[in-house]
Amino acid sequence: MDITMRLAQDPEADALLARSPLAALVGMLLDQQVPMEWAFAGPYTIARRMGSDDLDAHAIAAYDPEAFAALLSEKPAVHRYPGSMAKRVQQLCAYLVEHYDGDAAAVWADAGTGAELLRRLKDLPGFGEQKAKIFLALLGKRMGVRPAGWREAAGAYGEADVYRSAADITGPDSLAKVRAYKQEAKAAAKAARPK
Repeated sequence: MDITMRLAQDPEADALLARSPLAALVGMLLDQQVPMEWAFAGPYTIARRMGSDDLDAHAIAAYDPEAFAALLSEKPAVHRYPGSMAKRVQQLCAYLVEHYDGDAAAVWADAGTGAELLRRLKDLPGFGEQKAKIFLALLGKRMGVRPAGWREAAGAYGEADVYRSAADITGPDSLAKVRAYKQEAKAAAKAARPK
């Protein structure tokens, strides 16, 4: 399947996300407390700073933690919190090395059902319920990974023709719609809080 990504809104960074399962996972991991494009451009920045055209779970897991934090902290920083995110990226890669021989795609390659895939994603360091569901929807909608029941396992993020998350972004227009949805959800949550 020919995969096209538009999450970073940068052709080279998006091309890496499309061809590299590990880059897609790392981008999803970084997607918190920063604009989505910044998060999903992170894997490309990390790969370039490591002198490579892709990410390697073995190399990242084995990297000196202080040096890896410094790598993510270089200007422009990969994330608003480069030190803590460097630690999370290394934890994710170490888990992939230990459980999947460093092959990120193995997390979903033989998952028989959406529920099984969701469980595997939730087992990844840094992936809670919501992040796992969004990534499951991204796999199904953008990467053609569709085990039985994937939409149901992804919950609302798996629904067709919605603009809720990274899974629904195909270009600048859909990015704007996802942003608007998130702002509305945040405002509704704030309004629902007891005064």
